[in-house]
Amino acid sequence: MRIVLVGPPGAGKGTQAAYLAKNLAIPHISTGDLFRANISQGTPLGQKAQEYMRAGQLVPDEVTIGMAKDRMHQPDAENGFLLDGFPRNLAQAEALDEILKADGLKLDAVLDLEVPEDEVVKRIAGRRICRKDSSHVFHAIYNQPAAEGVCDTCGGELYQREDDSEETVRKRLEVYHSETEPIIDYYKAQGLVVTISALGKVAEVTQRAMDALPARD
Repeated sequence: MRIVLVGPPGAGKGTQAAYLAKNLAIPHISTGDLFRANISQGTPLGQKAQEYMRAGQLVPDEVTIGMAKDRMHQPDAENGFLLDGFPRNLAQAEALDEILKADGLKLDAVLDLEVPEDEVVKRIAGRRICRKDSSHVFHAIYNQPAAEGVCDTCGGELYQREDDSEETVRKRLEVYHSETEPIIDYYKAQGLVVTISALGKVAEVTQRAMDALPARD
């Protein structure tokens, strides 16, 4: 099964992608992992991406598309994959269609995780990270530490990342609406979009998604 996962920042795409990929026995391909792998391995595409990133510029679509194409052609993706963070815009969506068409393949579904904008802001702006270990994550509303500002696990100071401020979150949402949301209409025209609510417990959202996806052959 070949799936694209879309949704606004804070929808829980990374978490759901990991669970869904495991349940479907297909690789989870995220843009972040693609960049990290290509840069750490020093691939030509990774070197190009790093040049742009060091200059504080956006990595061009063709570089991102090239990385995704290489990854989709690896042996573990032969029976399908779950794309998370790609395609990010219409140009990338059209390129993905061309890549799949050249291989005689097509997408099975585009899973759209729906979350109200106010909930997105609440989820991200309330996040608190431990300075000692960034894997220790708390939340001002949903997962409060025993002592305010102190990590329950290691006693480190909890802080709000600059990227998680309400102002930054709303700017990220604006970018999502202008750049990524149009791909939902693009895929709706192909009859591929499956929209589910991303509210509730992680396991509930995963089950909702599994139930909504088309049956596997």
